[in-house]
Parts: sequence; C-alpha cells; structure tokens
Amino acid sequence: MKLPGRVLACSAGLVVLCAMSATIAARSGDAPLTYPKAKTVDQVDDYHGVKVADPYRWLEDTDSAETHDWVEAENKLTFSYLDQIPYRGAIRDRLTKLWNYERFTVPQQRGGRYFYQHNNGLQNQNVLLVAESLNAEPRELLDPNTLSSDGTVALSGMAVTDDGKLLAYGTASSGSDWQEWHVRDVDTGKDLPDLIKWVKFSGASWTKDGKGFFYSRYDEPKGTVLRDTNYFQKLFYHQVGTSQADDKLIYERPDNKEMGFSGGVTDDGHYLIIHVSQGTSPKNRLYYKDLTQPDAPVVKLLDDFDAQYLFIDDDGPIFWIQTDLDAPRSRVIAIDTRHPERENWETVVPQGTDTLEYADVVDNVFLLSYLKDARSEVRVCDLEGKFLRNVDLPGIGTAAGFDGKRKDKETFYSFTSFTTPTTIYRYEPGTGRSSIFRQPKVDFDGSKYETTQVFYNSKDGTRIPMFLTYKKGIKRDGENPTLLYAYGGFDISLTPNFSVLNVVWLEMGGIYAQPNLRGGGEYGEEWHLAGTHLKKQNVFDDFIAAAEWLIANKYTSTPKLAIRGGSNGGLLVGACLTQRPDLYGATLPLVGVMDMLRFQKFTIGWAWTSDYGSSDNPEEFKALYAYSPLHNLKPGTKYPPTLIATADHDDRVVPGHSFKFAATMQADQAGPAPVLIRIETKAGHGAGKPISKIIAQTADEWSFVAYNLHMSVALQ
Repeated sequence: MKLPGRVLACSAGLVVLCAMSATIAARSGDAPLTYPKAKTVDQVDDYHGVKVADPYRWLEDTDSAETHDWVEAENKLTFSYLDQIPYRGAIRDRLTKLWNYERFTVPQQRGGRYFYQHNNGLQNQNVLLVAESLNAEPRELLDPNTLSSDGTVALSGMAVTDDGKLLAYGTASSGSDWQEWHVRDVDTGKDLPDLIKWVKFSGASWTKDGKGFFYSRYDEPKGTVLRDTNYFQKLFYHQVGTSQADDKLIYERPDNKEMGFSGGVTDDGHYLIIHVSQGTSPKNRLYYKDLTQPDAPVVKLLDDFDAQYLFIDDDGPIFWIQTDLDAPRSRVIAIDTRHPERENWETVVPQGTDTLEYADVVDNVFLLSYLKDARSEVRVCDLEGKFLRNVDLPGIGTAAGFDGKRKDKETFYSFTSFTTPTTIYRYEPGTGRSSIFRQPKVDFDGSKYETTQVFYNSKDGTRIPMFLTYKKGIKRDGENPTLLYAYGGFDISLTPNFSVLNVVWLEMGGIYAQPNLRGGGEYGEEWHLAGTHLKKQNVFDDFIAAAEWLIANKYTSTPKLAIRGGSNGGLLVGACLTQRPDLYGATLPLVGVMDMLRFQKFTIGWAWTSDYGSSDNPEEFKALYAYSPLHNLKPGTKYPPTLIATADHDDRVVPGHSFKFAATMQADQAGPAPVLIRIETKAGHGAGKPISKIIAQTADEWSFVAYNLHMSVALQ
C-alpha cells in the first residue's frame, strides 16, 4: 500500500521520446537499453532545513498530455523487450490452463438461503449465486462480467438481509477504491432504483427488519477523483426506496478529519456497533447506538484509542470483545455496558502463546482462529472461555471463514496451503465435524512439491520464520532460481496460500520463499510495532537477511535470486534494491510506495502515517529520507534487472510513485541491466482486477525474471 538531487538540461518539450533502438537488449550482460527521456524541473522542497530535489514532480500529474506521452513511450519499450522473450507465450498459456478450474467462496446463510461466489475457470470476475437450500442447485443472482465489456467492473462488497430477500452490493470500476452500491431483489434478480455513490472503504449492514442499511461515505470530491485526499468519512443510514439525498446522517466528526467509521448491526438487532478508526492503525475506538430507542444517542464505550477493540457478539447488554489491551497477542473480554468501567471488565479467553486473529460466536460457542508460527489453528471454547476442542484442519495451511450467527448450527470455512487449492468445508460446532462442501480440481500435482518452515536470524538477532516451497529432491547447490516474496507492514500476516502464479513458478523449477517480517501481525502487536515508524528499517533488514540466508545455505545465489512485493511490499522491494543492489538477480517492485516524503498528500495516503510516520515530523523525516526508495537511488549505480509495475487507475498508491521511481532509476542506471516499467490501463491497486489482466501481467513478470536469471523454462 505504501512509499535527489539532480537537474538535467531541459529539452524543448516536457517529454522527448527516443527512437527505439533496433535491437532490444536481451538480458543483464547485454548492451543497455535506450530509455525514453523525460524532462527534469527545478523543484526543490525544504524539509526541516534539508533541501530535497524532486525533478520529476510533473509525473505526479497522471492526467497531463506530457505524462500520457511518457507512459506510452515507456510501455512501448517494455512490451518490445518482453515480446522478444521466446517462452513468454508458453508461460501465459500455462497460467491460462492452470487457472481454468472451478472455484468457490465461503457461503453465508440468510433466511435459509445460501449465498456464495463461483468462477467457472477463466471468468474475469466471480459470479454471485444463491441456493434455496444447502444441496439445491444454485441460480445466478449477479454476474459482474455483464457490467462491462472487458471485465473491469468488480463486485466489491455485499450484504444480505436476515430474511434473504434483499441484496445490497457494491461495484468498483477499473480497480478504483470508489464504489457504487445498489439493491437487488433476490427473488426476481432485478435491481431496485436505489443508488449510493462516493463510498470508499465501507461495507453495508442491514437493520433486522430489512428496511435499510448503514454504510459510510465521503463527500463528492471537488478536484481530481483519483488523486485528491479522502477526509471526513461519515456514517449514514439508507432506507430502501428513497434517494441517497434523504439518507440519515448517523455519525460524523467534523473536529477530526482522519476518523473513519464502520457500522454493523448486532445479530439480535438491538445495537449498531460503530468501529471508529484513524488511519491504518490497528488501534480503534468502539461506540454503539441502541436501535430499539428512537433517537438514541451514540455512546462512546471505548474512546481512548489505546488498543484494538473488535466487537464479537453480545449477550444482551454484555459485549464480547477481542482486544490486544495488555495482551499484544489478543484476548477476549466481556464488558457490561451498564457498568463499563475497566475495573468491571472480565477476561473470558486469556492471551495465549499464539496470536488470536479473529473470533466469532456460532451455535453458542466461540470459534477462535489463531496464528501459530504464521499458520492457522482454530479452537472452540464455550461462552465461559473453557477450551472444548480444536477444529481438525487438513494440514499446515490457512483457514478462513467461520462466520455465522449465534443461533446457527453450522458454519463454513476455507482451507488452503502453498500446494493445496482452496477447499470449502462445512463445520458443525456442536459435534466438531467437518465435511467438504466444494473441492476444486486443478491441473497440478501438489504431491511433487513440499513446504518447509525454517527460522533465521535478522541483523539484530531477531528470529524470523520463513516458508520454503519447492519440488521434492532439489539440490542445494546454489543454482536454484528463487523468488523471495514478503510484505512486512500494517499488522498484515502472510500465511500459506494457494496461488496459480506461484504454482507456475514452481513448475518452472523455482523455489518460492515467503518470510514473515516484522511489521506484520504474525506474532501480535509487538511484532507489528517493531517494524513501524523509526523502526521500519527492521523490516528491510529482515528481508535482506532472508536473501543472505538462502544464499548462505545454498538454496540459491545472487544471479538466481529474484525479489517481489506489492504495495507496502513494493516499498520493501524498492528499499532493499536501493540498499543492496548487489544482492539480487532481478527485482519486481509492484504498485509500491516509492516517495516516502509525499505519500500522505494523495487519496488515502495520509492514513499510512500510523505505520510510517510523516515527513512533517523532523525525526520521522530523517528515518523516511534514509530509506525512501526514490530518494536513495544514486547516479552511477549498477542496479539489477528491474520490472516496475503500476496502473493508471490506482487511487490507493497513486501511479506517480512508480513513475518518478522509474524515471529516476533509468537515469541513474550505470549497468547494462534493464530497468522497465509496465503500466496497466483500466486497472487499479489490485482488487477486482480481471483474471485476463492478472494472467497477462504475471506472464510478463515470470518471463522477465526467467530471462534475466538465465532459467531454462520447460512447462507442461
């Protein structure tokens, strides 16, 4: 999610497009490429007395004709390079064949009906189905593929009334975070006239009577929709059949532009729970409103912003809440809203040695999902917190789901691993019995591969876990092509997951390595905080140490090692390639936050200061400037082969980050290795991206890496 001083003589236009050289450089070691030339401007900013040049500032204006010309020239160069890789088509064909398998999402039951998404294989977007019973033949309720000719309109959210009769659903176009919400009659499959606009980072939650739902939105932007900052989110109630202009404002905070709101109705319909966030910090406030009392006020139950508080369920006035207050790996507490003072709180499930990720109440028991060294373990406890049993998972991997209502006798979950495609299970909390609901058939033999978990020491001695997946019987001779992928931020945990992208990499003879860096949530809030603000360098040290460990233990070597990451992971790759350009054979920084001094000035970037800090703060500026990828590129440096990727509709990490990074890196490159940027059109940060675009981009990434690591590619 997240993100020098030279001024060159200016040509007669903003951009001077070079003529393509007749022969495209084959790979590192060949003659260097000739890059499109971009003008530089005399832009210098003063940060607490430090003068910082920003010669490519004009590339932040992604709508200008000059930027458009530069993008066109860069894409022409990039695709000319990729077109000459002989096995690019074979990789794309294998990705297409492997992706062509039936997939399902975890069902939710409302009013006796079951709602879940389905993809027959190569559909750009999943189709929403509804079945009248668990074993009934489902029917199509909503096909987003019919909403655009190229599959770039995605289903971005959904909520069904308790009686299963109405569906509220959100759509997003071309990968934008902006959503429009509609209401559909489940019986007829027809939309009602309702239209809700300017929604971002929000779901919908119906009242018990199904007459309306709560949602959050921003005011309509007054400037550039894809770049303007997003502040002052507001919580509304929409009554079905009325205009959005008549929606009732439930809560706002004109005194704090950074507060965000998420409203959810309790299963008994008694309360509206308002989750109050500020930026991307896991800390939050928790408010509630009594829906049984007309014009009841919003009650600030937890307003200190001192910890994470996640509402689980209520037993009348007793609220069960998951929190990391005084428990960095999380616990479950009970708060009596009639006596909410902290001295009256009760611990129901105490903190354990593993990290509690989420909890729910189904069939009058707690379903508690833990991370044990970054892999799932799910436990069942009674409502007094007494341990009953573990959910018998199929192996080491990731389980998700377990949603439901307190009265439900069943729930559903998914299970996946690096070599096991996502299978959907039905689970009965009362008996502890799991049964397969939907199991995919994939053209891949996972038995030929194995996953191990290793631990290595980072620069400061911290013990870091890492998953390795590879074909059985590999030789540790330093010659294995290896892809190192990580994230390391925002309390997000990387767990085992089946990915067609990575499976094709394995079939190409590669090792897939996934370390769990500090900054993530794998070991609780302390682990997260150890990779934030002034400690962010720990994340890069953890990643660099993973690369060094793989080389020292002869899994791979520098000429055979590629690194990849997206969003905050794109920042990770950008920082690590500038700090250790000698360590990698190829790098893939995707939709990365590359300008750490200006990220907060666009769209939702200000929210990331909870993890990064801000250049407005003198001490934090020093830390940010020390690792900011854009500002640590140096002229005359030999950088490894690099393929940067971004998208023109990315309104999360605006493409100007990658544009400026690419222009600077191309200008600074002293070696022959290619530095290219791939700019997708009608796509955004990643969510809702059509499968056709994912396949095309992955084929380009794997081709670029294989070519520059001198791999011998033979796919079935």
